[in-house]
Amino acid sequence: MPGAGTPGVEQLAGGGCAAAGSDATDPVAAAACGATQSVSRPGAFDADTPMRTGAPRRTLPEGSFADIDWARPWFAQHEARGRRWQQAALAGYARYLDELNADAHAAQHRTGRGQTLGFIAQDDLPEGAAYEAHIAATGCVPTRHNLHDFFNALAWFAFPRIKATLNARQAAAIDVLGVGPTRGGVRDALTLFDENAVLFASADSALTQALRGFDWHALFVAGRAAWETADGETAGTTAAVAHDPANSPARCEVHVFGHALLEKLIAPYAACTAHAWVVDVPPAYFAWPRAQRNAYLDETVSAALAANAHLNGRSFSPLPVLGIPGWWAPNEAPAFYDDATVFRPGRRAR
Repeated sequence: MPGAGTPGVEQLAGGGCAAAGSDATDPVAAAACGATQSVSRPGAFDADTPMRTGAPRRTLPEGSFADIDWARPWFAQHEARGRRWQQAALAGYARYLDELNADAHAAQHRTGRGQTLGFIAQDDLPEGAAYEAHIAATGCVPTRHNLHDFFNALAWFAFPRIKATLNARQAAAIDVLGVGPTRGGVRDALTLFDENAVLFASADSALTQALRGFDWHALFVAGRAAWETADGETAGTTAAVAHDPANSPARCEVHVFGHALLEKLIAPYAACTAHAWVVDVPPAYFAWPRAQRNAYLDETVSAALAANAHLNGRSFSPLPVLGIPGWWAPNEAPAFYDDATVFRPGRRAR
């Protein structure tokens, strides 16, 4: 819902739909958290009691939730929680919000200013309140009954520190600059990350340089065996080797972070391109269990985002998602990467 003159996701990320996280506000005024129980202060809820929302006033079509194919590698990291949420979303908006809030109560994650995470109907965002500022101040994430906000909510559980840092920085910028027709360079970059980023975890400087230098052959063809796929194997290796973490040849992997990107990948297309954020990891990373890797990424990336005062569009590298080895069957043929309309040389390589 970008405001007038505000770069939306379509402009910033090269596709996808507008985010609930823009500066535009919902026209319906309501209580800050939409809670039915009494609370001690406006916008608060008892951390010891699951937050319950009133019946949402507007329900969007729910058929699209059935389109999530959990066999796709980009959805694999969210499958366990996502399948349960998917069934709740198909049952209705109120049931869906209840499921999100039950998980939020159990996890006790925090938003950008230390408030306990919860989810409210989009109509319960007070009139005149900026989305990110409201989340930081109350802990309540306005959430629509659609895929875009479904994937946004999943990100709060997969990488809670990163989400909290993005929220803190957005809210701090709003405190200084207010809500205007444009976000400004730093907020644009934060939005790019939130909507369209992938985390490129690499223990191989040559592969990192190939990504940054648009050397697609070195990254995807010559370096193919170094990629770990979503099922824990490495592209081009035998299963016996791939499932032995201590001897795995894996040196890089990708996690999809951006929720607009996940929404686009419901119907993947060749030119679907992510903004890759490089995370240098130790070689031992690829022998760690998945939960330890995710915790490392969450802590490392959130710290980097908090410390980077000059965040901008060039903090990322473009990465055509369907080129990732093991993610798309046609890319097993080296000729797949010959399409220069997708795998472009880029300005940095010229």
